[in-house]
Amino acid sequence: MRKIGAHVSAAGGPHRAVERAKDIGCNCVQVFSGSPRVWRRKPIEQIDFDAAASAVETTGVSPIVTHSLYLINLASEDPDLVRKSRDVLVYDMQFDAAIGGGGIVVHLGSHQRRGWDAVKDAVVRLVSEIIEASPPEAHFLIENSAGQSGKLSSDLAEIRWLLDTVAAPNLKWCFDTCHAHAAGYALGAPGSNPARNDPDASAPTEVRYAIDEIDRLELWDDLTCIHVNDSRDPFDSGRDRHDNIGEGLIPPDDMAHFLNIPQVLDLPCFLEVPGLDGDGPDAENVRRLAAIVGAS
Repeated sequence: MRKIGAHVSAAGGPHRAVERAKDIGCNCVQVFSGSPRVWRRKPIEQIDFDAAASAVETTGVSPIVTHSLYLINLASEDPDLVRKSRDVLVYDMQFDAAIGGGGIVVHLGSHQRRGWDAVKDAVVRLVSEIIEASPPEAHFLIENSAGQSGKLSSDLAEIRWLLDTVAAPNLKWCFDTCHAHAAGYALGAPGSNPARNDPDASAPTEVRYAIDEIDRLELWDDLTCIHVNDSRDPFDSGRDRHDNIGEGLIPPDDMAHFLNIPQVLDLPCFLEVPGLDGDGPDAENVRRLAAIVGAS
């Protein structure tokens, strides 16, 4: 059975997120450990992890993946921002371990126009510190970015370098389809035109194909989960705006091609789409994803 999930609200406790995911047809779920836009977190000992475990047992919704908050920047020149980023990621790793989760998905931050080479050593040091300060059963998952505003990891080679340099068994990565499309990685088969769903775009002269690049960089073994999102913006735009499945500019057959290759069949897929009513992933988007992967 394919693992199809969504990012849903954990208001009322993580057990409520498990129940909400089940209600819209999911069998796995992604959550925030707290508000994604503020640093403050509930003391870990005050979270009812027993209720979450009971909900998982009752519903079969598993794994639970945690998404880090949006304020994090491990490449910042501001020491206070770096400290806060480090501390909240250690918290999320503790949260992941306590909930028996599938890892924490992390946007590493932005080099703020300084370039990758200027920040990569500091990022390695911080990721290593976070992992060393965390329970060994927790996993840190680097997410590829769309590349906007100097965001790290839009180039998959950066992820390969980080995995090799940190060299920790619980450092893995997460692939986002919208981010890949925006960063110039086509999801389709070699030779396909990734801009053909965009009436205003011409075919790009040179295309990087995501499957080929992941093959070349030997990243499949470290890939832990997939964020499945359509894109409101054109191929190679560098802009990160998610769209509902089948309503954006990623050719549907390209999405289907990527999600049905053997290397990803056992990986959980999480929707982070706006939803038909704008309130986030919904049953219709779950149905659409299930149809793409033959699980409907």
